[in-house]
Amino acid sequence: MSEEFRVVIPEERLRIVEFRQDGLPGVAAINRALAAFEAREVFRWHLSIMITLEDLIENGMPSLAERDVVDEFGDELDRQLKAPDEKPNSLFLARITWNASRELVYRVHDPEDANTLLQRMIKDHEYPREYDFRMDDDPEWTLADWHLRTALGG
Repeated sequence: MSEEFRVVIPEERLRIVEFRQDGLPGVAAINRALAAFEAREVFRWHLSIMITLEDLIENGMPSLAERDVVDEFGDELDRQLKAPDEKPNSLFLARITWNASRELVYRVHDPEDANTLLQRMIKDHEYPREYDFRMDDDPEWTLADWHLRTALGG
């Protein structure tokens, strides 16, 4: 018998954080609403999508034109990963731009659905930039610690 949960999906509240790592600047947009999210076991999978940036300015940051390309791609990934709206399969956690890369981070309910979507997009060449992804079973949300601590200013 499977457990049932009543899950209230919080409205995204982004915190923009600028940081330096290995001497390079970075910018993160982190969904701080997930810091207090209670139904963590329902979204136990940690998905990281790494997109390789091409048109760069100094310090590995994207040009305006490159940001337009990866923002549009990220918006489409976001829409498809969350679908359907009434019971989203994924929750947006963070968008991190650093060192010629854009990382999109999600918490996922059904890993098979997310994996099928991402594999299909790769197979059908439905992407403007090369990307790779990794999904880990993370019931304690350990892989989200940095994001959530940073979102809360810690």
